Amino acid sequence: MDFEELVKAMRKLALEAGDVIMEVYGQEDFAVRAKADDSPVTAADEAADALISAGLRAAFPDIHLVTEEQAESHAGGAPEFLIVDPLDGTKEFVHRRGDFTVNIAFVKDGTPVRGIVYAPAKGRMFYTRADGVSVEEDGPFDKETPGSTRPIRVSSPDNDALMVVASKSHRDQATDDYISRYALKDMTSAGSSLKFCLVATGEADLYPRLGRTMEWDTAAGHAVLVGAGGQVIRFDDHTPLGYGKPGYENPFFIAHAPGVELKRG
Repeated sequence: MDFEELVKAMRKLALEAGDVIMEVYGQEDFAVRAKADDSPVTAADEAADALISAGLRAAFPDIHLVTEEQAESHAGGAPEFLIVDPLDGTKEFVHRRGDFTVNIAFVKDGTPVRGIVYAPAKGRMFYTRADGVSVEEDGPFDKETPGSTRPIRVSSPDNDALMVVASKSHRDQATDDYISRYALKDMTSAGSSLKFCLVATGEADLYPRLGRTMEWDTAAGHAVLVGAGGQVIRFDDHTPLGYGKPGYENPFFIAHAPGVELKRG
C-alpha cells in the first residue's frame, strides 16, 4: 500500500462525503428508516457510502473493502482491508446534534494503521499522515490541497484527576459503574468516533465502551489515537483490540492515554 496515495484519497473522499451528508442535514426533513438490527439509516448514510466505496474501489481495486452499508462486504476477510463507516453517529445526525463523523481506515494484520475521522458539522478533521503520525487539520478544507496541520498527542494524565469521555447516545449503568472506579477531574460526552479523537488530542484521558460496536465504528478513530500515542485494548483482558474478527463485531474496549492506571472490569 502506498500510504501517500492512501491518505490523499481518504482525505478527499471524506470531504466529499461530508458535503453530501451536510446537504441532507440542511434539509427541513429527511426520511429515517430502520435496518435489520434496528439501527437508523438515512439517505445521507447511503449517498456517502456510495461515494466513498466507489472512490476506494477505483483507487485501490485489489484491496478488500468492508463498509457498514453493504452487507455483502461483511462476509469473508483479508489480511489487509479498507473499512468504512460513511456516517458514524446517525442518531446524532437525526437529532441534529452535530456529533457525527465520516470514517475511513486501512487495516493491516489486525491493526488499523491509517485512518481519517471527519466531523463536517463540527468543522474538525483528524487523520494519520503517511508516516503514521496523527494530525488535526485546520479548516476551511480544500479537497485537493491540505491546509495547515498540527500533530496531536495524548495527555500525560493525572490519575487523581482524570478527564473521561463517554458515549452521548449509548451510556448505560455498567459504563457509569466502571467510570466511578476512577478519580475524575471531569467528564464529558460525545457522539460517534469523536471520542477517540478527544483522547488523541489530550482533551480526554480515557474512553471506556461497554456496549456493542462494530469494527467500522472504531477503526478510523483507533488509527488516529494510536498515531497520537494512545492505545485501544479489550475490556476483558487488556490485550490490544484486533480487527478482521468474524462478523466484524468488537468486544467491549477501553481507549486511553498510556499513563492511565487502568482498572479491571
